[in-house]
Amino acid sequence: MPEANATPRVWVLDAYRSGEKTQVRALAQGLGWPYEIKTLRYRKKEIRTTLFRGRDLRGVDLPASDPLSAPWPDLVISMGMRNEPVARWIKDQSGGRTRLVFLGRLWADPAHFDLVITTPQYRVPDRPNVLRNALPLHPLTPERLETARAHWAPKLAHLPRPYLTLNIGGPSGPYAFGARASARLLRDTMALAKTRGGSLLISSSARTPPEAIAAFAAQTDVPMQLYRFRPNDPENPYLGFLAIADEIIVTADSISMLSEAYATGKPVHMFDLGAGTLSMRHDALVAIGERAQARALARHDPDRPDLSLGALAYRALMRWGWKHLSRDISQMHLRLARSGRMTWLGEPVRPASDTPPPSDMARALDRINALVGRS
Repeated sequence: MPEANATPRVWVLDAYRSGEKTQVRALAQGLGWPYEIKTLRYRKKEIRTTLFRGRDLRGVDLPASDPLSAPWPDLVISMGMRNEPVARWIKDQSGGRTRLVFLGRLWADPAHFDLVITTPQYRVPDRPNVLRNALPLHPLTPERLETARAHWAPKLAHLPRPYLTLNIGGPSGPYAFGARASARLLRDTMALAKTRGGSLLISSSARTPPEAIAAFAAQTDVPMQLYRFRPNDPENPYLGFLAIADEIIVTADSISMLSEAYATGKPVHMFDLGAGTLSMRHDALVAIGERAQARALARHDPDRPDLSLGALAYRALMRWGWKHLSRDISQMHLRLARSGRMTWLGEPVRPASDTPPPSDMARALDRINALVGRS
């Protein structure tokens, strides 16, 4: 624990997936304290730590990683399976003084961490030190959105309003995303855009299938600005498109994109990647035991889903495998739809709110401040 009124020393064990990087950095930035990012490289053939969830550095390629040495931090923020043993090792080196905050899914017992911040798609058990937020943490603030709006609004002023922003993800877990989903996304998005009479602002991502980009690139019925994703592009308009949107459509494979869209306070439509018995809506109803409603939904769905071996294998794992190995994002969709926070594309839209949405970040920051004696 830091001395009274002293600024805590914070380490971020950097995540190794882009969505996870966003979450841990957003939390560190939200605290408002200086922090040091520790980038680690991992030994691909080390399986003991992975299997037995230890508290050591066997899985880390130490010469290729940032140094981990005293003075030890007061707080470690991390996410991702490979970082669990590292965080626990750091706490041991500090004599138990370091506080550990872990995000997302845990493989070890939550008792090994001081605070676990998770969301409903992960099967983390309920414990006093587990904070279950509605959506993943993100770095969007009103100030960042306003900066993005000021930058992009003049560049898009030639397009007629209202603006309908579409953020396209890609295949995820049990949901394939190919030609059929791309065609449905185009059909349903165009139907809404024509009803609104405005323009489309479309952002793709690293996972977006080429079929989806090609489908929108070929349409000429609605004015449009289409961004094709490029890594590390300083002119990526993603934030700008969110900031100036009147309504937002998000493919529901990405919980992070849904979280960021929700943070704008604009009406948000979720696009279901699947169809019939392989739809996200069907899975959510089955998960809560509403099988008759799920069957009725599938029976009246005229569309057909994309199929892939990877998605079908993931479904088999969810049904018959160890539950902890998979995540169930349909639980997130169900909560978002039934809470009125979002609607499925094609259903009546939720009105825009004049008040900021509830802040999961504020809840997380309050818990961390109390953890390090700063409340």
